[in-house]
Amino acid sequence: MITITDLSARIAGRLLLDHASVTLPAGTKAGLVGRNGAGKSTLFRVITGDLAAESGSVSIPKQARIGQVAQEAPGTEDSLITIVMAADKERTALLAEAETATDPNRIAEIQMRLVDIDAHSAEARAASILAGLGFNAEAQLRPASSFSGGWRMRVALAAVLFAEPDLLLLDEPTNYLDLEGTMWLEDYVRRYPHTVIVISHDRDMLNNAVNSIVHLDQKKLTFYRGGYDQFERQKAEADELQMKAKAKSDAARKHIQSYIDRFRYKASKARQAQSRIKALERMGTVSAVVEDHVQPITFPTPEKQPASPIVAINKGGVGYTPGQQILKNITLRIDNDDRIALLGSNGNGKSTFAKLISGRLGLDGGEMKLASSLSIGFFAQHQLDDLIPNESPVDHVRRLMPDAPEAKVRARVAQMGLATEKMATAAKDLSGGEKARLLMGLAAFHAPNLLILDEPTNHLDIDSRRALIEALNDYDGAVILISHDRHLIEATVDRLWLVSDGTVKPFDGDLEEYRDLIIASGRKKDDKAQATDETASKADQRKANAEKRASLAPLKKKINEIESLTGKLEKLIQGLDKELADPVLYEKAPAKAAQKAKERGEAAGKLSAAEEEWLLLSAEYEEAMAG
Repeated sequence: MITITDLSARIAGRLLLDHASVTLPAGTKAGLVGRNGAGKSTLFRVITGDLAAESGSVSIPKQARIGQVAQEAPGTEDSLITIVMAADKERTALLAEAETATDPNRIAEIQMRLVDIDAHSAEARAASILAGLGFNAEAQLRPASSFSGGWRMRVALAAVLFAEPDLLLLDEPTNYLDLEGTMWLEDYVRRYPHTVIVISHDRDMLNNAVNSIVHLDQKKLTFYRGGYDQFERQKAEADELQMKAKAKSDAARKHIQSYIDRFRYKASKARQAQSRIKALERMGTVSAVVEDHVQPITFPTPEKQPASPIVAINKGGVGYTPGQQILKNITLRIDNDDRIALLGSNGNGKSTFAKLISGRLGLDGGEMKLASSLSIGFFAQHQLDDLIPNESPVDHVRRLMPDAPEAKVRARVAQMGLATEKMATAAKDLSGGEKARLLMGLAAFHAPNLLILDEPTNHLDIDSRRALIEALNDYDGAVILISHDRHLIEATVDRLWLVSDGTVKPFDGDLEEYRDLIIASGRKKDDKAQATDETASKADQRKANAEKRASLAPLKKKINEIESLTGKLEKLIQGLDKELADPVLYEKAPAKAAQKAKERGEAAGKLSAAEEEWLLLSAEYEEAMAG
């Protein structure tokens, strides 16, 4: 159980948690939600001890292991599988000690503990987690230094999942994942055997992977059972009740205040007026429901839509080096009202295909025809770095409309969903979500006929994602969407294209079917890995059994010694019982009888203790041999 009591915490003088309290039962899968900047990551830092609380406490069971994704992705020359397996520090330490231990009893303890933590299957488990996050068998053996930062963050995530801490803290874990990795992680978190708290703006993860929601709002924590949809309903109902209670309270206070104002200075009514003043003080007030306003996002409507198809590809190919095609045999068409989501694991070519359509990559074989008046807007996460750090959103937009008056420039910035107070803020000081809004607005500035969005939601909270959904549904042009946010895809697109096996083709099914396919594929890999692990050669198995028996020899010896001791104690007790059954002993030698009775009691106690120890050690031995 995790208990947070009257917790207050500040960052840079700003109070983010104010006497907040919540209790999470053991095994809870909780989604921590709240607006960006509300203090969710700050709460994690307090839980891990990286930030001291101003007041209050966080109570976690002693010896409980807390795990979270490392802030710095691993970039060493070690292979991915080695890095992940090293995350289980106890297993690593036990294996190292086993190499040098000489005491038979300690050797037995080490081997028994390795069995308890399922150390023999560690490599298979690590490989399964890495595979779920998008690393094939070949990639798992490559050094971490050969991967980009985003892929290394996946390795860091794999490492903490493999360590299987008692409390798993995940802060926006899907930001570096594709849709397939997100689906796999959703299933993994749902089946995780210990407590999980996940900060996420992914609605599907919050509906399918967790069983409760902790809402951080107005510096307080509120616990709700169920997923995000249930939380929204419960929150709306609670807000409605609170608004009704406030209206009722305000009416009552107004009525009493009216009486006080009328009669407090009349001698005949002074006592009653004073009584009502006290009643008014006792009533207190019901706080109003505070609704955070979310700036809408607007994509300008294309002035003229070209005739379909706006893009037609026949046996097309594309790659970054002439003659080395990443995608080939592409035969597809895009119409002017299409809403298409690209599916497929990262590295399969989704972004490459998007760059082909947008003109950032040229065709390498085959034919591609674009409508003559086609205008394309393109947004990708890496463009966040393209913003000019010291220039404001107004400065960025003014470059595109240099002759427009200030009011019109600001009006266009407002359409991008940026609040008035952020319009003059330097880009380097904007949040990730604000930068994403600005970049999407710049990509759609000239009212394109086709809008391509590559992972637009990474820095958007749930309310901003809802604003994006509304903007896309109001937009009149065609859309190509790459996203790990299943809710966004389901709410905005009507066609699915799968990028895999070196080509792009329509996917005949919906996202639920695709999810089942991904999860089934992942579990099939797990089963295959397990089967491979179980089909070791008979010679290896015999060798392993021999080594196991040798390592357990001290334990077996101890069991035999206890069996011998219990036999001796049983014989001793039988002899004492025979002597104590003779009444003559009590008449002629009462002191001796008392001594024999004492010896009998001591022997019985030793026998009971020996039998308990024998049962315990025997169970350990049998379990170890079975493992």
